[in-house]
Amino acid sequence: MNFLDGHLFPENQQPLIITAAPYAPGWVPSDFPEDIPVTLEEQIQKAVDCYNAGATVLHLHVRELDGKGSKRLSKFNELIAGVRKAVPEMIIQVGGSISFAPESEGAAAKWLSDDTRHMLAELDPVPDQVTVTVNTSQMNVTDQAEDADFVGTSRGNMALFNTYKDMTVPANPLWVEEHVRRLTKAGIQSAFQCYNLNSFESVERLMRRGFYMGPLVMNWVAIAGGMDTPNLYSLANFVRAVPDGAVLTLESNVRNVLPVNMWGIAAGLHVRCGTEDVIWNQRRTGKASSVSQIEQLVRISEEFGRPIATAKEAREICKIGVFYDTVEESLAANGFAPNRNGGNQGFLRKTQ
Repeated sequence: MNFLDGHLFPENQQPLIITAAPYAPGWVPSDFPEDIPVTLEEQIQKAVDCYNAGATVLHLHVRELDGKGSKRLSKFNELIAGVRKAVPEMIIQVGGSISFAPESEGAAAKWLSDDTRHMLAELDPVPDQVTVTVNTSQMNVTDQAEDADFVGTSRGNMALFNTYKDMTVPANPLWVEEHVRRLTKAGIQSAFQCYNLNSFESVERLMRRGFYMGPLVMNWVAIAGGMDTPNLYSLANFVRAVPDGAVLTLESNVRNVLPVNMWGIAAGLHVRCGTEDVIWNQRRTGKASSVSQIEQLVRISEEFGRPIATAKEAREICKIGVFYDTVEESLAANGFAPNRNGGNQGFLRKTQ
């Protein structure tokens, strides 16, 4: 991204898009019973509350009545339909880290895990976005946490703690290419999860080779533990590679969420918050609901003079529903230099 003089002035920035991640699949309801929704009605109401607080993108996961994360396609369809009816303008972004299980046990044994993850392209109603991880990576969500973050929670159990510490994200090239192809065919935007420069560069190659021809909407995922580090130098290095037409949201975890989001607000980027990322307030004197986290970011953004995006503005910024016909059109729309033509190093400047 090219930051010109005046880029910190609010009149030269897009309205702020806030992504809410309120369903907290890495926690159990007893970790924060006042805020983690369990019933379908509670999950729908949580979307409404986040929208009313100022969030225009909903990062969606689903729970069963026993409090466990749902792996049933039908439950996702049910929640998406409920949210669509309650807040029709909100951008629904399904978390692609989930893998579905078939409704019958007999079918489960016959399906490969990659095939079940591809079922995200078969959701009905169709979501606006599905997050897509690129390049298999370690995802140690405990790496930036402190012992005090887990006191009195389910992750105080060392067996569960070690499960999250040892977690990996499978995202091999053939799977990514096929997954993006299916999502595009269904009219679903791929929201890329970029863990560092190598995953971003893999996304760029997907686009240069025509596997994805749409708006470049992505998260910089700074949770460490195999992903990028919540560090100003890491962010600057990443942002410098991002083309001007991209929509970039910053994502972190534990008590890094607020300061990382303040960088994003100041720089004209976009932000994400919610109990999926952090359940404590900044001094860890109490727990912070998803709505309170959104309201905090709204206040901070208003202090900067930067307005909060309406749902209509968020859809326009993210170009929901837009796809391109050619690689050249896609690269130009996103602000990339065109593909090399002939025997040269590449374009040192964009064509007019």
